[in-house]
Amino acid sequence: MTPNPVGASLGDGDVVAVTGAAGFIGSAVVRALLDRGCQVRCLVEPGRPTPNLAGLDVEIIAVDVRDELGIRAAMKGARQCFHIAALYGFWPLDDAVFYEVNVEGSRTVVRAAWAAGCQRIIYTSTVATIGLAAAAAGRGATEDDVAHVDHLFGAYKQTKYVAEHEVLRLGAQGAPVVIVQPTFPVGPGDERPTPTGKVILDFLLGRMPGYVQTSFNVAHVDDLALGHLLAAERGRLGTSYICGGENMAMDELLRELGRISGIPFRDRRVPGSLALAAGWLSTSVEGRLLRREPAVPFEGARMSTTTMRFDDGRARAELGYTSRSASEALRAAVEW
Repeated sequence: MTPNPVGASLGDGDVVAVTGAAGFIGSAVVRALLDRGCQVRCLVEPGRPTPNLAGLDVEIIAVDVRDELGIRAAMKGARQCFHIAALYGFWPLDDAVFYEVNVEGSRTVVRAAWAAGCQRIIYTSTVATIGLAAAAAGRGATEDDVAHVDHLFGAYKQTKYVAEHEVLRLGAQGAPVVIVQPTFPVGPGDERPTPTGKVILDFLLGRMPGYVQTSFNVAHVDDLALGHLLAAERGRLGTSYICGGENMAMDELLRELGRISGIPFRDRRVPGSLALAAGWLSTSVEGRLLRREPAVPFEGARMSTTTMRFDDGRARAELGYTSRSASEALRAAVEW
C-alpha cells in the first residue's frame, strides 16, 4: 500500500516532543532524532534520573503525563510527537495508577499534540495487545491477530489495550496518529532493566538456576527507534506497525549469550507448571500479604509460558523497516 501522503520527513530544525524520553526506547528515539538534526524536547517523569540523556543537546521538561496544563505547554510549537511514556510492571501495588498513566495519560498527550498542530503523533503501544493464537500454532502473530480478553492478564496489558483503543478513537476523530508496536528490545541503555534485559543480566551474573522454554522476538533498541521515525514519515494514519527483529526460543537465546560472553550455557529447563506455581505462591505471600514486589510475579510467570513470535512484515513492506540480527543485538546488550 502507498503510505499516507501527509507524512513528512524529519530533518534540520524540526521541533519534536518525546514523552518517556529518559527510558530505554525513548532515549533511543531521541538519539535517532538528533542524528536527523531535529530539536528534541524531552518530556520526562518528574524526579526521574536521566542518565540515558546525559551529554545530549536536548531540552528536558519534567512533566507528568497526567498534568494536562503542563503537557499542553510542552507541546506548543512541536511539529511531531512521539508518545512513548508508559507505566510498566508485572506487579502493580495500585492498579488505578496504571490506568491513570497509560490510558488517561495517553489521551492527554494525544489531545495536546493534536491541538498544538503536530503533523504526526506516534503512539508507542506494545505487541502485548496482539492475539497469540497464531504464534501458538507456529507462525508469527501480526497486527491483525485479535487478542482474547482473558489473555490480557495484568494491569499493564489491560491498560495498554484500552489506551490503544482510545488513541485510535481520537484518530477516528481526526488526530493524526500512527501506532508502533515494538517487540522485545535489547541493547545499550536498558538501565531498569526490561524483562528481556533482566534475562541477559541474570545469565551474565550466574543468577539463572533454570528457564522455561518460550519464544519471543528480539530486536536492537536502535532499530526500534528508527522504526518509530519511519512510522512518522511513511506510516498510514490510524495504522499499527509491529517493529521487531528475530524470533528466538529461550534456549537459543541463552546459547547465543553463552557464545558471546564465554559463559557456559547449562541446559536446565523447568516445566511451565512449576513456574506458574512459583509465581502464584510468590505473588500470594510477598505481594498480597507482605505488600512488596514478588520475586516471581505471577504475570511474569504466565508470560514465560506463552509463545511470543511476531511477524513485522507490514512495517518492512510499507515503511522500509529493517533490523540487524538477534546475535548483533544481543552482543550490543552484553557489551553494554
